[in-house]
Amino acid sequence: MPNDRSDTSARACEPPSEPAQASARAALAALPALFAEESRVRAFAAVALGAGDTAQVARAAGLCAKEAAGALRRLRNQGVVTTGADGELVVAHERFRELARAGRPAPQAVRDTGAADGDGPAGIVVRTFVRDGRLVRLPARWTRKKVVLRHIAEQTFAPGVEYPERTVDEKLRAWCEDGEVDHVTLRRYLVDLGHLRRSDGIYSRPAASAARTGTA
Repeated sequence: MPNDRSDTSARACEPPSEPAQASARAALAALPALFAEESRVRAFAAVALGAGDTAQVARAAGLCAKEAAGALRRLRNQGVVTTGADGELVVAHERFRELARAGRPAPQAVRDTGAADGDGPAGIVVRTFVRDGRLVRLPARWTRKKVVLRHIAEQTFAPGVEYPERTVDEKLRAWCEDGEVDHVTLRRYLVDLGHLRRSDGIYSRPAASAARTGTA
């Protein structure tokens, strides 16, 4: 299969390894226990409100120096508080985004025999541009774009079922999180290719044989 720039860029963006994903899931599960202790909640709130060192945290949170230091140590160990570029304490927002990604369920799939799975050319294209149930980007090459769009349609919408536009948008947003394509663009492609039919704000997926193949 010929290479193109979009394929090279997508391959360079490897998904997190399974150990990294497992570590993030374990850290997410530990958050309730981390914030079950009042001193840690108060210390975290103080950092979020701008306290930049242990002494400032102690004053803002109403804790003694020892309590503040112990709470901050636990918060640092869990990665939710860190040291900023200026040397002051800051909330690790990227860590929370990482944990949120670990806790998100994959988009609800509607499996059928037409899905582009396996080790064939279509399966390779899908695995290149779809990672962990999310659309990383659409291929630049139109023939590959059609493969990915067909896969998304088949994994998301059951043939013959009617979906209001709000439901369609919710399902497609799940595919688009952290990617380069928005759900409106994705919906338009699916309609243009005949993977979704629209009538008075109601969408349905036709049988596979009814969808247009488009042009290369």
